[in-house]
Amino acid sequence: MEALLVSTGVVALGEMGDKTQLLAIILAATFRKPWQIVAGIFTATVVNHAAAGALGGLVAQAMGPNILRWVIGASFLAMAAWMLIPDKIDDDAAKTKSRFGAFGTTVVTFFLAEMGDKTQIATVALAARYPEVVQVVIGTTLGMMLADAPAVFLGEKIAAKVSMRLVHGVAAVIFGVLGLLTLFNVGNLF
Repeated sequence: MEALLVSTGVVALGEMGDKTQLLAIILAATFRKPWQIVAGIFTATVVNHAAAGALGGLVAQAMGPNILRWVIGASFLAMAAWMLIPDKIDDDAAKTKSRFGAFGTTVVTFFLAEMGDKTQIATVALAARYPEVVQVVIGTTLGMMLADAPAVFLGEKIAAKVSMRLVHGVAAVIFGVLGLLTLFNVGNLF
């Protein structure tokens, strides 16, 4: 259960103000079909995070527990630093409209935008950290949906009322704590 809850919380906070959340707002404004966009986000996230979770599981198997602990701890600390850098979305992505409609465009753009994104890298690290890879993927997908579905429906109203700097700071602290706990083997994590 810990893998599910930590994965959900970390990704939900990490996604706030992320480029894919901004993309969700842009797609909602462009297509004005929120349910198709939410379904597209869900589909792209499940595929992307399942692949990231599988990679994290392979990394965990390939490395010994000592090396793995240092790699994961350093990854979490790097994610903490990365959280403090605000995301922006490319103007080209904002103008994208395709013949695939709202759902197809969302699946393709979200899947591609998630490649190498903070939440995908967090999914790899979490799947390497927790042996319950399926719970990690469910948690990271739930975290994405908790952050992005409201963005689709409420978009700019939410962004205007929530301090992204504060959200990013909280997420950075959480990643930092996870990194330190992993590095110092607190609670015999491995």
